[in-house]
Amino acid sequence: MNVRRLLVGLDGSPREPSVLAAAQDLAVRFDASLIFLRAVGIPPEIPAAAWLDPTHTVKEYLEQAALAGLERSAQRLSDHLRARCVLEVVVATPWEALCLSAQAHAADLLIIGSHGYGGLDRVLGTTATRVVNHAPCSVFVVRDPQPAALRKAVA
Repeated sequence: MNVRRLLVGLDGSPREPSVLAAAQDLAVRFDASLIFLRAVGIPPEIPAAAWLDPTHTVKEYLEQAALAGLERSAQRLSDHLRARCVLEVVVATPWEALCLSAQAHAADLLIIGSHGYGGLDRVLGTTATRVVNHAPCSVFVVRDPQPAALRKAVA
C-alpha cells in the first residue's frame, strides 16, 4: 500500500487527541504528508461572538474559529510533520467535506474518529458510516479505547 497523503478529520471533540495520535503515527510510518480538515456548518445555537462582531460574517467567524482549532492541533506535531501539514476548513456537512476533500487532494487514506451509536444514529447513519460508504479512498476509523472494566468483561 502506497500511502503518501493522509487526510485527517478533526472536529474538536474529546476523541480528537486519539485521532491526532493515530495520524501522527501513520504519517511517520509511511513518511506521508498530512491534511487536517475541519468541516464548518451553522450550529443550532450560534455563539454570541459570531453575530456580535460587526467586522465578520457568521460564516467567517466559524471558519476562523475552526482554523484556529486546526492550528492548535498542528502545534502538537513534530517540526518535520508540521512542515508537511496543510490546514483546510470546508463549509459543508462533515461527511461531504471529508469525501470531497479526499478526492480533491487525492488522499491515500482518510483518518477519522468514531463515536457510539445512539438511537437516531442507527436510523440516519453516523458521519463515520457515511464517510466509509462514500470516500474515494480507504478509511481508518479511530475508536475510543475501551475502559479496563469493559475489556475484562469481553475477554
